[in-house]
Amino acid sequence: MRRERDHSFAVPIPASRAFTLPEVLATMVLMGIVLPVVMAGLSLALFSAAHARNTAQAASLGEAKLMELVTTGQWGISATSGDFGNEWPGYKWSAQTASRDFGASEILLQVTWMEKGMQQSLSISTIVYDSGTTQGTTQGTTS
Repeated sequence: MRRERDHSFAVPIPASRAFTLPEVLATMVLMGIVLPVVMAGLSLALFSAAHARNTAQAASLGEAKLMELVTTGQWGISATSGDFGNEWPGYKWSAQTASRDFGASEILLQVTWMEKGMQQSLSISTIVYDSGTTQGTTQGTTS
């Protein structure tokens, strides 16, 4: 009588797990197509973030300078310009004043800065009432 062996306790021999040459080549071709597109996207995202940061900074600096001109009364000078000091060396400003109707004046402040070798600018304006230039009289009644 022949006895059959029980193979339930036998250790299985693992099959060889390796990549074939066509699989490796296909992966390298796919990486060669995808990687440049991803890097271009990252570069564009970084440029956009820097531009947004510079524009927001210019808006903040311009608003502060415009409020300074209004509160100190220096806006009456027809054209002024300057920079923002050592704290913000790349940003410059220039202001122009234009007369409007009813004794009002428009102050136009332009902030400029260099970005990627090109000059960028942002304009901010406000309307102020110059009480010293009106010639009218005020009438009132008393009871």
